[in-house]
Amino acid sequence: MNVIERIELAAWPQADVTLAVTNWLSQLESALQSGDDAGLGRLFADACHWRDLVAFTWHNKAFNDRDEIVGALLEHQATVKSSNFQLASNRTAPRIVRRLGVEVIEAFFDFETKVGRGTGVLRLKADPAGTPDAAQCWIMSTTLQELKGFEEQLDDSRPSGDAYSRNFGGDNWQDQRDAEQAFADRDPAVLVVGGGQAGLAIAARLRRLNVDTLIVEKNARIGDNWRNRYHSLALHNELHVNHLPYMRYPPTWPVFIPKDMLGGWFEMYAFAMELNVWTSTEFVDAKYDDAAGHWTATIRRGDGSTRVMKPRHIIFANGVSGIPKVPELPGMKEFKGKLTHAHSFTDGREYRGKKALIIGTGNSAHDIGQDLHSNGVDTTIVQRGSTTVVSIAPSAVTNYAIYNEGPPLEDCDLLAATSTYPLVVRGYQMAVKRMVELDKDLIAGLKSIGFKYDIGADETGHQMKYQRRGGGYYLNAGASDLMIKGEIGLLQYDTIETFCAEGARLKDGTIVPADLIVLATGYYTQTELVRRVLGEDVAKRVGPIWGWGDDGEMCNMWKRTPQPGLWFIAGSLAQCRIYSKFMALQIKAVEEALMVDAPDVPTPVIATVEEVRAAS
Repeated sequence: MNVIERIELAAWPQADVTLAVTNWLSQLESALQSGDDAGLGRLFADACHWRDLVAFTWHNKAFNDRDEIVGALLEHQATVKSSNFQLASNRTAPRIVRRLGVEVIEAFFDFETKVGRGTGVLRLKADPAGTPDAAQCWIMSTTLQELKGFEEQLDDSRPSGDAYSRNFGGDNWQDQRDAEQAFADRDPAVLVVGGGQAGLAIAARLRRLNVDTLIVEKNARIGDNWRNRYHSLALHNELHVNHLPYMRYPPTWPVFIPKDMLGGWFEMYAFAMELNVWTSTEFVDAKYDDAAGHWTATIRRGDGSTRVMKPRHIIFANGVSGIPKVPELPGMKEFKGKLTHAHSFTDGREYRGKKALIIGTGNSAHDIGQDLHSNGVDTTIVQRGSTTVVSIAPSAVTNYAIYNEGPPLEDCDLLAATSTYPLVVRGYQMAVKRMVELDKDLIAGLKSIGFKYDIGADETGHQMKYQRRGGGYYLNAGASDLMIKGEIGLLQYDTIETFCAEGARLKDGTIVPADLIVLATGYYTQTELVRRVLGEDVAKRVGPIWGWGDDGEMCNMWKRTPQPGLWFIAGSLAQCRIYSKFMALQIKAVEEALMVDAPDVPTPVIATVEEVRAAS
């Protein structure tokens, strides 16, 4: 998706590049407003793609056919009333680049709708020997950036502080924050379950939109979801990809952030963004009242007391990997040593001089194996299935190349969110080819020790494994090298007959002794959490959560779901930063009666803010 190469075409000076974009946008607006389907069709190439994030469809939707795109644009134009298409101000200028092996003019554009303002990305195919009027669209994205009348409180629109500044004899800022966070006199409009990057990102977005939001976090402190993980953990991708909304990491921070630094930043972020957080608080259950349009949710505080709240929205922000999956392995109940899931593992210092088996070959398994090895533990990794392995540097060079091109982070985020599913697959296939070449020695070494290696079912590598199933890969931070050298052992699961008191008994009768067995066997999806706390009926109604759906978008992620008032946000820090914006705008639109919270409503836009206010 992010395989990029800048190119220079002498036949296309900057003036012509810009002219091609402005001409195309002018023709687009004319065709939309006149309902000219033939004229609109001429603007798009035979094979073309459009991804809309909330601006036209009030959803995350992808279209991959010219007729489909033309039909959808005209259908939604009837209610969206898009207009004022123009070259984007304060963004990267139009440029000629190579995307997925295709030479294109790439540009950002701004536009308006009946209720909001948006920004899009345009990639035009243009014949260098042709004229600017002949360019056709290959890829387009449209994103809602703000709702008219409900703009984010930022920069020049920030709060004045008059409510608490020099308020002699009255409540100061801390008094008001304490009262706000107590929720003694009200229930939140939005209840966010989980205070990791997903919960913090969406809560920060909602606060800037004046949507009353409470985060409940079961840990004692914000950031503990990272602090409490294994001792050596650090992020596997670079710092500049992983900022949270509105706030950048200090320029002095390391490229790969250690877990405790990240945990501390999360805690500081919640304070700085004035987020309402209840820690040591567990979400127990909830039921939705269709008639009243709200949930009745029970939460349990750290002191054992419970509180029943009636939020209109519940957001599960507890991550792709929520509930640890503990498989029933033969003979494991007989094991006399220490048995733990990777979720509960911290560090290997207490096992120095002992023997450990790690079941699994994903990121956690390898990192825990390396941690144990570094602490003098005789460590063996047990491989159950084929695994994708890629070194960290090649992964960063290929999959995050857009963020190294030079445009601002906000522009890179828009570029990263532009591709539809077929383009995502094609991009990752191209990236994998490069990664395999860069990692050829590592791959050969792994295969030489019998490690089962793959690059994904359709050669899309670790990124699509993450997006489809949440695991099945390892970003090599050194454990693979130790395995190749024989310093960390490798054992294939299919050679094990059963586990036993001493460890594992192989099919040839050999006992592999262990004092510790770590189950790095993954996690249940959020579907299981929904089933446990909201009930089987809601779980069935919602369906799969995470993974690519038939519509070419992630299933029930960052958007309205079949269950009104129920939302999900998860993923990497970059995904949470990008998609929290569009999710927050959807919730704000529901709150202000600009949109119906029902995904099957054909035209969910009700009215402008002025029309809503007049009606009320």
